[in-house]
Amino acid sequence: MSIAENLSAIRAKIAAAARRAGRDPAAVRLVAVSKTKAAAAVDEAARAGQRLFGENYVQEFAAKAREVREEVEWHFIGHLQSNKVKYLAGLVTMIHSVDRLSLAEEIDRQWGKLGAVCDILVQVNIAGEATKSGTSAEALIELVRAVAALPHLRVRGLMTMPPFFDDPEGARPYFRELKRLAGIVAAAGIPSVSMAELSMGMSGDFEAAVEEGATLVRVGTALFGEREYR
Repeated sequence: MSIAENLSAIRAKIAAAARRAGRDPAAVRLVAVSKTKAAAAVDEAARAGQRLFGENYVQEFAAKAREVREEVEWHFIGHLQSNKVKYLAGLVTMIHSVDRLSLAEEIDRQWGKLGAVCDILVQVNIAGEATKSGTSAEALIELVRAVAALPHLRVRGLMTMPPFFDDPEGARPYFRELKRLAGIVAAAGIPSVSMAELSMGMSGDFEAAVEEGATLVRVGTALFGEREYR
């Protein structure tokens, strides 16, 4: 199937999942994960109507962003080292993977140079997996309070990556827990903090994520095909 056909099928599944949960399908945005894919694939998806793309690797993204010809919006969704933040400044509208105060401070510093504000999501490692980034549920409120004090950041919600399961139902409790944590943060009434966004769900489990409240689903393989290694 073509990228356009895949995109249509994914959007239909997102809409159906939203309706099953009594949600407005328009409340869910698809982040097309274009890591390891050429700029031509991004342009092809954009011509089919996709506008929001997510990248995982800073150097790959910086090069690709210069090559893409269509008008698109970029989110950074991968693990981010503080010394790489400067390469993203002004190019991405949201960073999904803020997991520590030192990273938030560097984002604040780099966007401050531009006189701009970066929307960010705080990544939570709900399962406590050693191989994945993210703050713990226990440290979440403290981190959000600290990040919220930075003038060039705006906390818009949370992100998580659950463990891998062959059955997407295995991931559902992690999605449900992220929504619960977002409710706790929202109830804390921290100034300038919004829990409007929940970034969760990928190619194998995005329908369950939508049913549990995802507003951003990160889908790559189902749209572009298997990852290309270069």
